[in-house]
Amino acid sequence: MPHVTIMHFPKEFTDEQKRRLAAALTAVVTEHFGTDDGAVSIALRPVDRQEWNDRVVDHEITGREHRLIKEPRYRSV
Repeated sequence: MPHVTIMHFPKEFTDEQKRRLAAALTAVVTEHFGTDDGAVSIALRPVDRQEWNDRVVDHEITGREHRLIKEPRYRSV
């Protein structure tokens, strides 16, 4: 504990980018949860842009706003 999952539009990351992202997220999570870095796991879950509303907005956000610590402010692309 804790486990962090980041759902995002598909994006290629180098191993170095993944390492740096994991280090930054791990530092924040360990600070705020008061745990050591060995207890943290992080997953990246790419979601196609055309599936975003169905897989993320409808299933992870709508009706679960009470769980969000930051709500999205989507803008038209």
